[in-house]
Amino acid sequence: MQLSVKGKQIDVGDALRQHVENQLQEVIGKYFSGSLDAQVTFSREAHLFRSDITVHAGRGITLQANASATEPYPAFDNAANRIASRLRRYKKKIVDHHHEQQRSEAAQIASSFILQGAEATQEEEANDNPVVVAEMTTPIETLTVSEAVMRLDLGDLTALMFRNRAHGGLNMIYRRNDGHIGWVDPDQGKKA
Repeated sequence: MQLSVKGKQIDVGDALRQHVENQLQEVIGKYFSGSLDAQVTFSREAHLFRSDITVHAGRGITLQANASATEPYPAFDNAANRIASRLRRYKKKIVDHHHEQQRSEAAQIASSFILQGAEATQEEEANDNPVVVAEMTTPIETLTVSEAVMRLDLGDLTALMFRNRAHGGLNMIYRRNDGHIGWVDPDQGKKA
């Protein structure tokens, strides 16, 4: 496992690095074999330590979790437990997804934009044109709705666009403010 443990304005010692490596090997090793890429970042927010974990499973699956606590060890342990519970919940789907990925066609690539939020200037508000602050390409994979929901949950994402395996059209799922999942399935030009 390729592991990167970093601290933002915090010194991460060898004992904490070893703890992180042992815990991730235990949690992730149950479900994935082979080389994985993991990043763990510790930061300080007021009186709390925050631990952010990102694991790239190499099969198109990205796991993300974060947690805060008064000490760095419990912050990491809580975030690792969140990843473990998601993996337990989706174990069968992950295994099925791996076999499906070997047979699936190449994913499409789409552009993704992050727009500037509340810090808009008066001139921008007058023009009503948001400023693009980040741009990247993102694969649009062919998934079933349940696989897309699994990816949304595992990646701790707010939204995910995918090509629906049932009809080949583009769909979007998103996490609603009430915690439920919303699904956008545009009209595919079907006439009633």
